[in-house]
Amino acid sequence: MDFFEKYAAWFRRILPSPFTIAVLLSIFTYFLALFFTIPEQENHISYGLKILQYWETSLWNGGLLVFAVQMMLMLVLGHVLALTKPINFVIQKATRFCNTTANAAFVVTFLTILVAYFNWGLGLIFGAIMAQKVGEHAKAKNLAINYPFIGAAGYVGLMFWHGGLSGSALAKVAEPGHLKSLLQNANVSEQIIAQLPEKITYAETVFSGMNLTLAFIGIVLVPIILWRVGKSIKSEAFELKAHQPVFAKPMEKLIGAERLDHSKALAFYFALVILGGVILKILILDKGGFIGFFTPNNINFLLLGLGLLFHGSFNNFLKAVDAGISGVSGILIQFPLYFGIMGIMNQSGMVEGMSNFFVSISNETTFPIFTFLSAGLVNFFVPSGGGQWAIQGPLIVQSALEIGVPLNKAILALAYGDQLTNMLQPFWALPLLGITGLKAKEILPYTFLLFVIGFVIFIIGLLVF
Repeated sequence: MDFFEKYAAWFRRILPSPFTIAVLLSIFTYFLALFFTIPEQENHISYGLKILQYWETSLWNGGLLVFAVQMMLMLVLGHVLALTKPINFVIQKATRFCNTTANAAFVVTFLTILVAYFNWGLGLIFGAIMAQKVGEHAKAKNLAINYPFIGAAGYVGLMFWHGGLSGSALAKVAEPGHLKSLLQNANVSEQIIAQLPEKITYAETVFSGMNLTLAFIGIVLVPIILWRVGKSIKSEAFELKAHQPVFAKPMEKLIGAERLDHSKALAFYFALVILGGVILKILILDKGGFIGFFTPNNINFLLLGLGLLFHGSFNNFLKAVDAGISGVSGILIQFPLYFGIMGIMNQSGMVEGMSNFFVSISNETTFPIFTFLSAGLVNFFVPSGGGQWAIQGPLIVQSALEIGVPLNKAILALAYGDQLTNMLQPFWALPLLGITGLKAKEILPYTFLLFVIGFVIFIIGLLVF
């Protein structure tokens, strides 16, 4: 189809690398703050230096760095789990049905969305490995496919993750006392504080009627649309990045303590201890039960136990960790840049001003829509669900209570906006690009199409419910 060819070529011409995008966003945010948030008593030079100070101190913010480590661990451990034999077996079986671009897009999209609802890191890596395996299958069978399109299909889980079990905002509000601590430093009345619930459980967010309906629509409708588009676009030649097998037997005879590294029994029993701890936390220690269990630390605890259990030895587990760490290298170096952007936006009052503007033109019907739009806009500058919640959360909670919008719907509106513009912001695509060997400019024409589809789904959902 000529339209898709011209459309993809245009994207490839104008897009730089994700790191360059982060630098340009930093500069753009600086000048936005400098010219639109300057106090009356300040001059541009002194205020410009103050903004630079906001940026520099936020680069190394301790709380944000803790969050960064949590998120990178989630991504690495999700990658480790995706490289286990059970998950690899599922991927190998699924690729047998991927003999055309259309069929491959359907299978990759369906499975990736499904996995992303369980865990965003696992969904991202599963989709990346699935796309890479489809490429290997096509090369081995001499099949013609559009590999960048399949890569975009492998990224689609990031358009649904925040409504799933690992959604950052949903996990935080499920923690007892989080909402009150979130607003404790905000200038809110005692009346508002009194209206805050102790927590908002997954039953009200992840497993709410609205979210389950939109999840079902996404899992069914999006793969069908990509299947149809896949029948219309041309295939093209592509190169594949070579991957070393993770499940390798030791080449030399094991000596002494080396046997511990390869011991199936030791890995098995240690995994059982961790998974036993998971069960104990669900049944006894965490009063929220299964639904309340899903916090960032608990998710990482679960992924660690499953990774050790399925890999069968510390040696295989650590090889998978080595493979997974390479996928977060770009994120590691870019996270501080986005923390700096976050600092400028937060301390200059840009986010508050933006949110207050949307609140000022909102009513009970339109507030979730404007929350959705503002969250999508902020996600360009702060592509982190948890970081975005820390900035926008207090304003959204306070405004929802004042306007009379259910808190769970307002929080889900933020989650939907945050996840949707991942299809335009290539930050979280870095691990996928590393695994597949693709470039951001190759997949973004097709993720833009996903953005349009998702926009329609979420807007209709917020209006209907």
